[in-house]
Amino acid sequence: MLAYFAGTILLAALLAPFLFWGAQDLAAHGFLVFLANFDFETFFHRALLLAGLLLLWPLLRSIRLRRLSDLDLTPNRRWWRDLLVGFALAAIPLLCCGAALIALHVYSWRWTLTGSALAKLVAASTIVPLIEETFFRGLLLGILLRSGRKYLSILVTSAIFSILHFLKAPQHTSPVVTWSSGFNSIAHSFAQFHDPLLVAAAFTTLFAIGWILADARVRTRSLWLPIGLHSGWILGNGIFNRMARRQILALPWVGKNLLVGVVPLAVCLLTWLVVLGWIRYDAKRRN
Repeated sequence: MLAYFAGTILLAALLAPFLFWGAQDLAAHGFLVFLANFDFETFFHRALLLAGLLLLWPLLRSIRLRRLSDLDLTPNRRWWRDLLVGFALAAIPLLCCGAALIALHVYSWRWTLTGSALAKLVAASTIVPLIEETFFRGLLLGILLRSGRKYLSILVTSAIFSILHFLKAPQHTSPVVTWSSGFNSIAHSFAQFHDPLLVAAAFTTLFAIGWILADARVRTRSLWLPIGLHSGWILGNGIFNRMARRQILALPWVGKNLLVGVVPLAVCLLTWLVVLGWIRYDAKRRN
């Protein structure tokens, strides 16, 4: 596993410049022009996921994975219901939290949600959860669960999930993108750790989200409930950020968006309790 992660980071550093140049070329020729708005660090983050997927085949061969059940996953006939329930349980509390923050004048309305922006948010909330849940909760957690240590497996998966999302070099780290820009991003990825409040507000919330998603996956032995939760958080947070503007920065209570800070962390934990209640209710109804 250590060799796999080291190889993923190395391959991502090599792939990121080519992804960036390819996206810029497409935008310059009138295709997917919105890609021109993303900085290099966004492409480096996506390169990490792509590298992880490309190196999965040798990893799976090395551990002799043959069946879906080897990852402690089972077919889910009610996948659409788990997907919708997860989406609602994540999005509704998050948006209620946003409404409360507006009422407290932490945020104010700005109404910049356009049709094209909404389409991008819907696309992101559809594609990103599918990729990340398949990778983190499907494959990585499934491999670790084979050790028989459930909570340690959830802990490690959640830590990796939060670290990979939190480790992002500051914008404009590589104003001119070269073949070595990916390695430059790695060198600057720890810059945010000098601020303890930012670590407490962002890293802790991401870790909690990762734990909730992993716990839902383990309890249901399916990825559909975590995919729904993940999608609800992305879309709810994205829509709110387009419709509201932060008035004050009150770290560690409230950060740059609805997924950063102690208050969002409390909302996520409340969502977790509701998810646990739903899983127990669903299990009793099936019996």
